[in-house]
Amino acid sequence: MNAMAPAAPAAERIVVPVALAERSYDILIGRHQLCEAAEVIASRFAGARAAIVTDENLAALHAPALEACLQQAGVNTTRLTVPPGEASKSYARFIELCDGLLAAKIERNDLVIALGGGVVGDLSGFAASVLRRGVRLVQIPTSLLAQVDSSVGGKTGINSSHGKNLIGAFHQPALVVCDTALLDTLSEREFKAGYAEVVKYGLIDDPAFFDWCEVNWRRVMEGGPERDHAVATACRAKAAVVARDEREDGDRALLNLGHTFAHALERLTRYDSSRLVHGEAVAIGLCLAFRFSQRLGLCPGQDAGRVAAHLAAVGLPTRLQDVPGGSGTAAEIVEAMTQDKKVKRGALTFILAHGIGRSFIAPGVAAEAAHGFIESELAGT
Repeated sequence: MNAMAPAAPAAERIVVPVALAERSYDILIGRHQLCEAAEVIASRFAGARAAIVTDENLAALHAPALEACLQQAGVNTTRLTVPPGEASKSYARFIELCDGLLAAKIERNDLVIALGGGVVGDLSGFAASVLRRGVRLVQIPTSLLAQVDSSVGGKTGINSSHGKNLIGAFHQPALVVCDTALLDTLSEREFKAGYAEVVKYGLIDDPAFFDWCEVNWRRVMEGGPERDHAVATACRAKAAVVARDEREDGDRALLNLGHTFAHALERLTRYDSSRLVHGEAVAIGLCLAFRFSQRLGLCPGQDAGRVAAHLAAVGLPTRLQDVPGGSGTAAEIVEAMTQDKKVKRGALTFILAHGIGRSFIAPGVAAEAAHGFIESELAGT
């Protein structure tokens, strides 16, 4: 999975619409879609210039091909790069990026193209949301996690010392292009981390998809049609939720299954990707959410065990003890949770489950209950 995929004709494209009235857009999914995407951009946004925002690794890996395709389609481009890693979702990088876009004379009718994983997408999207009070955004996610989650739905933002994604805005893209061939260059660790977000959609409300994942996960990693199917299934699920609840006033919160735990772990590891990346934190969070549900008498133990067994088979962490360097004490984890965006008037909100594919929003969970559960998890009981 580390070698650049050889040039090949574009595969048949899957189109997933996101229905948001005048802000509706398409998600284009398939292998080798960059040049077709460039033609779509040129036809849909005639006359627009494009600022490609990417990180220093992808600047050499994928940006030249995208630039060549856009220029061939008649779109003038400029490129801005940021350092790779979660640390780039900061005030300093945000200001630097906004100034760079202004220096490039990007106007309201131009495009910001986010070419990268979730960090690049979140940072670029937030910059696009405020630049000249709103510039059009195109997401071209290069990680599995970004293709099935962060690139779709309009959430943008940066981190604070108080927690993850606490400064941001809703800013829907004008187009999302998921070229699944770009995932061939991911490390095995990065791909597996993104897979946690794929499985999440089965755990929320699609038990048949979880069944499918148990059988086909190796083929998803190999890059055949199963990969496109997994990405498309996840995108359709997210698109449906976003169309019903764009600003997370209702059931869009279900997409945060496992994330209350995950964001706390990321904060406690100081967003150090050598210890823990987002998808790994989500994998642990999914297992904790199901075991917490089991402890509360809500979920059968066999379902909680099945979730952990599948993620472990894939090679993902499933317990707090799997965090290199430790995950912190129960008190520290609960304290980190209190900065979660879903906290209301100091009460914790979790996404819990009655079983696989039967998740629900559980507001007002007592911190004492969470503390006791985490203590037992740390003790291995």
